[in-house]
Amino acid sequence: MTIDLGGHTVRAWRNAIFAIFALTGIGLSSWVSRTPAVRDALDASTARMGWIIFGLAAGSIVGLTTSSHVLARIGGRRTILIALLLASVGLAVVGIGALATATAIVITGLALFGAGYGLCDVAMNVEGAANEHALDRTIMPLFHASFSVGTMIGAGLGTIAEFTRVPVIVHLGLVAVVIAGTTVVTVRFLPRNAGEQDPEQADEEPVSPRTRLAVWREPRTLLIGVIVLGLAFAEGSANDWLTLAMVDGHDVSNAIGSLVFGIFVAAMTLGRIVGVKLLDTYGRVRVLLASAACAVTGLAIVIFVPSATVATAGVVLWGLGSALGFPVGLSAAADEPRLSAARVSVVATIGYVAFLAGPPALGFLGERVGLLHAFIAVLVFAALAGLASPAARPIGTQTPHER
Repeated sequence: MTIDLGGHTVRAWRNAIFAIFALTGIGLSSWVSRTPAVRDALDASTARMGWIIFGLAAGSIVGLTTSSHVLARIGGRRTILIALLLASVGLAVVGIGALATATAIVITGLALFGAGYGLCDVAMNVEGAANEHALDRTIMPLFHASFSVGTMIGAGLGTIAEFTRVPVIVHLGLVAVVIAGTTVVTVRFLPRNAGEQDPEQADEEPVSPRTRLAVWREPRTLLIGVIVLGLAFAEGSANDWLTLAMVDGHDVSNAIGSLVFGIFVAAMTLGRIVGVKLLDTYGRVRVLLASAACAVTGLAIVIFVPSATVATAGVVLWGLGSALGFPVGLSAAADEPRLSAARVSVVATIGYVAFLAGPPALGFLGERVGLLHAFIAVLVFAALAGLASPAARPIGTQTPHER
């Protein structure tokens, strides 16, 4: 398929993808940074917070599982526009729920936010993989670094909001307006047809819904999903529980807990920026092995070392180790362009089962054993990601970095 850039350049397309990744990061971390405030407003227990966060997971799974079909029908540009507008509405509804101290409204808002977020996640990664092929160089980790920059911005704003006692509805409402407005402007620079099904390709086996579903039986795709699952669980558990774990497990204030989360996303950002050079030099498999080892070490420090200062150093290792699981896994899933949207959808769905459904399970486990000890489950899955890392070895004719 010939990509229709609508008169814009490949670099403008790239820059628009950077902006979209950043917007999703801002939206997610804006919610995460205010979880202690929402918990306090709702007077929710750890287990109840697990159910609340499950609203985000459920919405995201719906968005993810429908994404490849939506992309094939309307393309990446319109999918991203609809998805981020939906996510913006959801974020505003969460703020309304916090003001009304209504758990059901917060869960509804998180479900809407999650549906838009999950749909956008696959669409923007398909766009990123297509742009990476067009540029013929490693760039996917940098897109995810842009997501991390967005999470840093969101976490920073959330920390300021906590320190200055800005109401959750004001904070999340303003973020929702910014995301929606920026999205409307940004999508104009995306190709008109990326992600749509090409009617001229694969005459012998058209890319039907049945064909797209068949990738769920591919061993390589499923093993890449295990890699993303393990390291996404490490990332997602920090997104949802690190702030509260530092507050409840290491006896720091809400504001300091938000600050530690900001340190985590800063470490992830650094890992993704440096990761481009590491991938070009050492290849996917060795970098993923090292990432898993780093995540396991950092988690062990956070779990078992009582000092909040030392635990913060462990958070840095945890963030560095979690940085490359999603971008490298999704890039590997997109090695063959024809079914890249379907394979990215599968891998992203598997990853989000851990990224979004795993953390609520940690809440239930944390109610029994404490959040810090619940993180042992995250450590185990990160180790499994390291064991599965050989599956990311490239297939076919790839650019030099894909070794």
